[in-house]
Amino acid sequence: MRVLITGAGGGLGQALLEWLPKQGVEAVGVSHSQLEITDSAAVSHLIGENAPQLVVHCAALTNVDRCAQAPHEALHINGFGTQNVALACQKQGAALCYVSTNEVFDGEGGAPYGEYDPLRPANPYGYSKYVGEQIVREVLPQHFIVRTSWVFAHNGRNFLQRISSLAREGKALSVVTDEVACPTYATDLAEGIAALIATGRYGTYHLTNQGAVSRYAFARAILDAYGMPDYPITPITKAQFNRPSRPPTYSALRNDFAALLGITLRDWQAALAAFIAHEQQKATQA
Repeated sequence: MRVLITGAGGGLGQALLEWLPKQGVEAVGVSHSQLEITDSAAVSHLIGENAPQLVVHCAALTNVDRCAQAPHEALHINGFGTQNVALACQKQGAALCYVSTNEVFDGEGGAPYGEYDPLRPANPYGYSKYVGEQIVREVLPQHFIVRTSWVFAHNGRNFLQRISSLAREGKALSVVTDEVACPTYATDLAEGIAALIATGRYGTYHLTNQGAVSRYAFARAILDAYGMPDYPITPITKAQFNRPSRPPTYSALRNDFAALLGITLRDWQAALAAFIAHEQQKATQA
């Protein structure tokens, strides 16, 4: 199988480029600098030229605060850009795997969300990804929609890396206690997506590392794992955290359908330990 990955410069894109070839898949990646997904002609040309059998669409505007400040930009990239990719896949006869988010849910249910629970986007980022999901469903029957949350990877700058970096710099840390979801290791997510693609069973799936945790408890676990158990973190609420976006309160995802296919990701604590072990190994070899 030949797979094209958009957003290949990001953490998940790079993890897919590393993992898919191990499964005998020919993987080609394109980064933002190589493809502007809002350019419909460029998207159509690139997908036609590469002739993939499936596209994994990772490219997106994922900065939730920027999406809140510029909702039209978020909709342009995450909605219209996804439409361009879906239409190009339709023209090529390729399937599409669209990577979505827990923030298509409002987080007010107080329990983990299943794949087919009602969608109520929590903010402009969530709405833009919700629109992307609807477009994929409308345009292309041969699709996977994979929702995930709190992805951490070995490159880029995500929550895990911000917390550890700020602590090393001796900066004060204040982290919210009332935002709960499932941390997800990009390497595990890539493995799960590869396994899902191999089944050929199109549909909507939730793939996260198992277990839900608050931002505060996750930050505490990060510093404990890095050998900083005494580093102070001040617990605050979302109401005390002044930011443009308001993420959902409880948006843990329940993996029902992938689990029925035998696809589950390990618990988030084990994933965190594996991530840190890999980072420390790289630092030793550098």
